[in-house]
Amino acid sequence: MDSLLRRLRKFQLALLFAAIVCLIMLGSSFVLFFLGYLLTKMGVNVVEHTHGAPLLAFAIISLLIGTVFAFLFSQKPLKPLSEIMKATDRIAEGDYSARLHLKGPKELKQLSQRFNHMAKELASVELLRTDFVNNFSHEFKTPIVSIKGFAKILQREDLSKEQRDAYLKIIINESHRLADLSDQVLALSKLENQVLITDKKTYNVTEQLRLVIAMIYGKWSNRDLTISFHRGEVLLYAQEELMKQLFINLLDNAVKFSPAGSTIKVLIQEKVTSWVFVIKDQGFGMNEETAAHAFDKFYQGDSSHGIPGNGLGLSLVKKIVFLHDGSISMDTKEGKGTTFYVELPKALHPARTP
Repeated sequence: MDSLLRRLRKFQLALLFAAIVCLIMLGSSFVLFFLGYLLTKMGVNVVEHTHGAPLLAFAIISLLIGTVFAFLFSQKPLKPLSEIMKATDRIAEGDYSARLHLKGPKELKQLSQRFNHMAKELASVELLRTDFVNNFSHEFKTPIVSIKGFAKILQREDLSKEQRDAYLKIIINESHRLADLSDQVLALSKLENQVLITDKKTYNVTEQLRLVIAMIYGKWSNRDLTISFHRGEVLLYAQEELMKQLFINLLDNAVKFSPAGSTIKVLIQEKVTSWVFVIKDQGFGMNEETAAHAFDKFYQGDSSHGIPGNGLGLSLVKKIVFLHDGSISMDTKEGKGTTFYVELPKALHPARTP
């Protein structure tokens, strides 16, 4: 059925091309006869000079032959268009392996390159979306199964107080894990279509960092980590809650990937018109492939799920930085740790904001 539809489209295109050529030739014939009419009005006997009837017959025959030839030979010039339509249909059907290899003018080659780039990006997005569904299902299902299992065990009457407390602690931890996953998804969904922040204010970002470090104390102290942060007071003009979320995600990320007993350094560097927030760990670092996709939504470099996470944290951070007209970059190498650099404009007085 699809093959028949493609042939029908190709036939329609050829017919359209022939019709256009026919109209052009018809217009040319009209101009020819109009000129003859003008010459006749001016006293020039066109019929006498061109023998009248043969001229008319020649024009009609030329029109018919030209239309037929246009229809027959339209297949070649329309071939690139036909290939584009076939490739577009494949993309629409979800086959992102479709590629164009058009030959001819430079414009057609450029069209091939851009189409192939588009198809590659769509394939990448689809792969990330599929990975997200798998990862989300895993991350969501695991704590639910754990909660369900330990809740059933708690129904037993022969458990000691220590056992009950241990199982309750697991249930609480798994509940926190589910809540964190829900918060990340909701936060990213909320920011996804946001293009402007209207509730910025000037506040003490140094104090905020101290509070964030204290908030996640349980996570880094349990692994014998040290967070080094020594800085005088710095004022930042930003959305306070979003910046809190940004620092939590970056520090949480550093804690997860740092070996026990190591140090995480937090620095605030000053530039002429901006502040640079630096978070440096001594962790595993990233390989080139993981680093290239680190900020992609739903991407997780650890496909084994050995380290907790859902692949949304850095995507959220990137979006927050973008909304604050800042920039984010990182320096990473396998076995050498990772350093994130978040550069944001300096504090502005609210009266001067747009």
